[in-house]
This record gives sequence, structure tokens and C-alpha cells, in this order.
Amino acid sequence: MTREVRRTDPEGVDYGWVMQVTFVTTIVAGSPAVAALSLLVTLPSWGARAQFAIGVGSVIWFLTALSVYGYARRYRNDTSD
Repeated sequence: MTREVRRTDPEGVDYGWVMQVTFVTTIVAGSPAVAALSLLVTLPSWGARAQFAIGVGSVIWFLTALSVYGYARRYRNDTSD
């Protein structure tokens, strides 16, 4: 006997979509941004480089997540046809 397949129809923002788009956008746009910004700072050790990448990358990740969430809330939630 096969198991029952359950489907959901989320009301509001699809958080799975938001997380996926945030991840991809941050990798595609955030990595070059961190690399470009690192050219402006002296980073003498691997620890300093890691700390810089984590600090700047987390800010980029947060801003990207807010932007994607705002987009999803405003444009992808439009179900009035």
C-alpha cells in the first residue's frame, strides 16, 4: 500500500522559496561583493580574512533575505486574478 501524499497550499509568503532564492542570490552576488570589498582592507592572517568574510557576508545575507522576503510578500503573494 502506498503512503498518502500530502500537499500544502501555503497562504501568504512561501518561506521555502524565500530561503532558496536568498541562498542562490547571496552566493551569486554576495561572493563577488565580499571579494571586491576585501581588496580595500588589509587582511594579514587567515583568521582576519575569515572574520572579514563572515562579518561582511552576514550583512549581505541579511539584506538579501529582507529584500527577497519583501519581494515575495509584495509580488508573489498576489492571488487576485
